[in-house]
Amino acid sequence: MAMLRTLSILLILLVPAHTSRSPDCGGILTPSGLRYLAEVSKPHAESVLRKDLMASPAPDPSPTSPSSRSQITSIKVDKFSLTLIPDTGMRLNIEVDLAITSGPSTTKEMKLSILADLHVEMNPEGNLELVTSDCKPTLEEVQSTEEMDSKSSGSDVDKQINVEKICLEVSKLLLLPNERLMSLAAPFPITPNCQVQYLPLAAPMYSEQGIIISLQTTFQVAGTAIPLPVSPVPFSMPEPARSSPSHLILALSEHFYTSLFSALEQSGALNVSLLSSLTTATLAERITQLGSLFQEDLPVVLQAVPRSSPRVVLEEDKAIVELFLTVQIGTRSSLFQSFLSVNVDVTARLHFSVVDTRMIISVAAALLEELFLPTIREEVPAQINAVLRQGVFLPHIASFTYTDVNITIHKDYVLIPCNLQLEARNRESSTWQ
Repeated sequence: MAMLRTLSILLILLVPAHTSRSPDCGGILTPSGLRYLAEVSKPHAESVLRKDLMASPAPDPSPTSPSSRSQITSIKVDKFSLTLIPDTGMRLNIEVDLAITSGPSTTKEMKLSILADLHVEMNPEGNLELVTSDCKPTLEEVQSTEEMDSKSSGSDVDKQINVEKICLEVSKLLLLPNERLMSLAAPFPITPNCQVQYLPLAAPMYSEQGIIISLQTTFQVAGTAIPLPVSPVPFSMPEPARSSPSHLILALSEHFYTSLFSALEQSGALNVSLLSSLTTATLAERITQLGSLFQEDLPVVLQAVPRSSPRVVLEEDKAIVELFLTVQIGTRSSLFQSFLSVNVDVTARLHFSVVDTRMIISVAAALLEELFLPTIREEVPAQINAVLRQGVFLPHIASFTYTDVNITIHKDYVLIPCNLQLEARNRESSTWQ
């Protein structure tokens, strides 16, 4: 099977060419990530099988030999693995040890093996859905303590272990049911009136590097999707230089960050109103025409609002946001009265970190030299930091968080290799349910 030459080409092929359906971020679930999903799914699968098989109603005992009916007394998942099949999907391999008794001193050990091929499809509603394309179950005897009536015991076991039914529902043995896949596209809050949502554009693709998915970000303000700047070219996922030990590799484009700040601008989150250290009297010393406007010395109020959409520029090891502001300078008694308007361009460095599944973005001012407005230099970044203090949710599915995060900024995109971690309460639930 040919090696994947470039993930960029594959991601572009995932979506139609028109700009309204262009990806601006994406991710790769690596083979290491699949192994982790199998690891955390193993106790869950054991719990599900115990519930389904040991709780199954046993056949009615024979009036003549009531003690001869078979009963499953022990279930242990010995092997549970998920492997990648490039260009196709995933292969699930499960081996389950069963202990079956049909009398006080009669125990039969059997092995249930399941080999299933799985893949993720996009259903008509636009949600991702885990589908079983092939499943081969086998049930064989390993050891028996006594010679059993093979006909009666086999009939009882077959009634309790419906391998065809297990195959029909094999995907539920994974700790990744379709509800969790659907949670990927759930809206997440940024501010009280602004939300972000990551929409899959197509079913994932499968390469030797992992499972590749492309996403389009939408933002809602007050519950309504807002228009965003159009990316000049669709985002293309960078090709890993080598096989990654991380479970997951997220990539967020320059356009994603520009859209984020545009959404904040349209939601009013970047509007700043603050009290200057200047007063009308001290300002009149520099602008003499102002002296005749005010009969008393009043504090000067600054109101900064974006005059056009912000822009984010990503370079190697550096991220910059450019804010284009109009600052109204005035006074406020009962109403704000502006007497001066100044255009101010703010260039600020962006710093990224990740907590759980949220990207924390902090802003540090780098350039602002306009006379009379030194306060803006501190207050505009402070306002943005306050807005983004809680972080921006990254693409993720419910019950999993990110650990061992390593963020690198490249030209045009930010790369976030990380590991998955099942939240403790879900790990306990899957074990004890």
